[in-house]
Amino acid sequence: MDKKIITVKKNSGELEPFEIQKLKKSLKRSGATNQEIQTIVKSIHPMIYDGISSDVIYGKAYFLLKKLNEVSASKYSLKRAIFDLGPSGYPFEKLIGALLKQKGYTTKVSVILPGISVSHEIDVLAEKDGNTYAIECKFHSSPKTVCDVKIPLYINSRFLDVQKKWNSSGKTTQLKQGWLVTNTRFTEDAINYAKSVDLTLFSWDYPKNNGISKNIDEFGLYPITVLTNLKKQEKMELIKNNVILVKEIFSNPDVLKDLNITYHNALKVIEEAKKLYYTKSYNLEKQKS
Repeated sequence: MDKKIITVKKNSGELEPFEIQKLKKSLKRSGATNQEIQTIVKSIHPMIYDGISSDVIYGKAYFLLKKLNEVSASKYSLKRAIFDLGPSGYPFEKLIGALLKQKGYTTKVSVILPGISVSHEIDVLAEKDGNTYAIECKFHSSPKTVCDVKIPLYINSRFLDVQKKWNSSGKTTQLKQGWLVTNTRFTEDAINYAKSVDLTLFSWDYPKNNGISKNIDEFGLYPITVLTNLKKQEKMELIKNNVILVKEIFSNPDVLKDLNITYHNALKVIEEAKKLYYTKSYNLEKQKS
């Protein structure tokens, strides 16, 4: 008799077959060792039932991983941690600006630029090699919300209005291209339209092997919402004070003074922040068997 297929309910509501290799792969990306992965999988596998939600599986894996490896648990929680940056989109804009700086761009966040018709607020303005890029960030608090084709249509029309004004006003750089960035994903129609008008798209996993998650890992620019040694209300207080990245904590530990935490706990937070920033994804290759 064929073995019954166990399905998992995704955040989108879709059902997909449960694959133990997918769980192992996600744990491996977090930097968990082979032994840690085996321990977690052995514990979780008997708990899996047909129709289980992906959130429940994540919660069980995160709980176990946090006990074994705090830094890997932080990385494992990255996708959800970005959602926790909301409800305002500004922290996400600052995160994207920081990623672009690491790639050699000069950036400004929240800039008002005149267009031929009206003025527009540009989330991130980035300049490199004599070219300037207007970047719109679409932050979503739910993974169910995606960017369909209407979003790039709208963003491209705004960009063209600003581009005409910019390039005809004697600026020292050319406003070369518009970008659209989201923390969720793009529909196929959105991707096809963007390609046709030369609008750059950037999401959690797009372009393939060069999305937001890969770049955050590569540069160690983790948001403070991944930290396991801070409570949710403490993270929100830091965000309120414009502290978005973990590297801002260890480079300036005084930002923790406004939080009602003990000196011992503050040291744990700083140490976790340091480990996250300095343990880049490419160093994790050493852990592979």
